[in-house]
Amino acid sequence: MDVFDADWTAICRRIVTAQQRIFDEVVTSEERTVYEGVGEGGDHTLVIDRRCEDEVFAELDRLGAEGASFVAVSEERGEVVFGEGGDARVVIDPIDGSLNARRTIPSHSLSIAVAAGDSMADVRYGFVHDFGAGDEFVATLGQGAEVNGAAARVAPGNGRLEVVGLESAEPDWTVPALQSLAGNAYRLRVVGSIAITAAYVAAGRFDAFLSLRPCRSVDAAAAQLIVREAGGAVSFGAGPLGDAPLDLSARYHMAAGRDDAALTAARAAQTA
Repeated sequence: MDVFDADWTAICRRIVTAQQRIFDEVVTSEERTVYEGVGEGGDHTLVIDRRCEDEVFAELDRLGAEGASFVAVSEERGEVVFGEGGDARVVIDPIDGSLNARRTIPSHSLSIAVAAGDSMADVRYGFVHDFGAGDEFVATLGQGAEVNGAAARVAPGNGRLEVVGLESAEPDWTVPALQSLAGNAYRLRVVGSIAITAAYVAAGRFDAFLSLRPCRSVDAAAAQLIVREAGGAVSFGAGPLGDAPLDLSARYHMAAGRDDAALTAARAAQTA
């Protein structure tokens, strides 16, 4: 079968259900703070990260058994070839916001993107599930974006930014960004998940978003499509989306906005 013929929303919802059982089973911060080595993304791997990733790959194994060919790009396992591989990519972050999940802060997410090639511009399907709020964000290229089954649209532009999402907010990195936003943003919010924060731009909850630390493809691939399909603007540094690869070694500064002006303000804060 062609990987793009699969019912990806149904697949992703099954994964959400399986992962929720894990979170319901492993409840305390102490239980969730158990490590087992270092993942391909370079971070120390939590047992819950690995278990959540296993649920994703159980579904991917079924697709492979049905004849689908693609390359999975995942934070913990790296690149895994199914069938003949080919150009198609499935880009996975089983837990975006692992620190939140480990500390039992509810805002963490599953992020899955399906792409026809090896860059952000090639992403054709994006799915983000926020386990804290229970919100589901979905987009298909050329067909718009949805939040919880209803059409998602960015907030209307009306000059000043009312709410801006900030990610990778290490204290010593924030001062120049805050100074840049002074007078142009009314409030800041730090959620702790790049995928959720970008999806909030798509849903009209935030006017803009910026990450102060370079992020990876697994953090951003799904959410960036959701933003674009909701009418917003996205950047990965100064280059076009086609220059932002989906491989696990790539790093880039992601920003998003309800429109080009909001994106410009976010990028100015990001590079201040």
